[in-house]
Amino acid sequence: MKHRLILSLALAAAAFATVAATATGGPKGQLYVFRGDLLNASTSNVQVQVEGGNHAALKALVGQSQDQTFTIDSSTEILVWSHGVPHVGTVTDLKQGDDVQLNVRAPHGSSLQTIEGTAAKQIGDHGPVTHPASRPLYLYVGTVTGPQSGGHIALHVTSGNWRGLESMLGQGLDQTFSYDDSTIFLLWQGRVPTVIDASHLQAGDRITIRIRAPRGATLAQIEATPAKHVGDHEPGDPATQNT
Repeated sequence: MKHRLILSLALAAAAFATVAATATGGPKGQLYVFRGDLLNASTSNVQVQVEGGNHAALKALVGQSQDQTFTIDSSTEILVWSHGVPHVGTVTDLKQGDDVQLNVRAPHGSSLQTIEGTAAKQIGDHGPVTHPASRPLYLYVGTVTGPQSGGHIALHVTSGNWRGLESMLGQGLDQTFSYDDSTIFLLWQGRVPTVIDASHLQAGDRITIRIRAPRGATLAQIEATPAKHVGDHEPGDPATQNT
């Protein structure tokens, strides 16, 4: 009986440890993925203008600047991609303007400060930022009725670039666009952008939606494609951007 009791306690302890590890993201921690344009790099950190990421990363960014600095050290793996093939590189391969992805492992629910203070596990460098010709920009400008949710944005369209407006010929001004965990939402105050999420949009806000979709895509296909970027009170005239 004594041996059975000890065995039962041991099994219970193992089960508890497994649950605890799962709740904190496992022994390696939660994965935070940040994607964006490289602004600067040194042997101890990299500065990135964040353009997207996974849900955990963008959630940590809410209320913070789009430009962030992440820690790297000798354990950080740098992969440089060329023609779809990666090879191991060094910090000297990281060039300003490169399209990069950072993977950081930190405890589940970590603050942005904690994440940035944790050395990145991997940096993927995909070279200078480019937008393939097969994926042109469809841009829509309009107003929302208030906070958005459920992966959809109801937009009263008032303007857009010529591709966006061409896709709307014969359509109503009220349209619904998609977003997902990789969509970045930015609130502009003057010329300073702060990361927000869809629930922070306010009734009457003027927003811009940027979507990369195949050339000649129908409005239905464009609306089913998650937006890359949503800007709230974006300065200037984004409707003039046709690239």
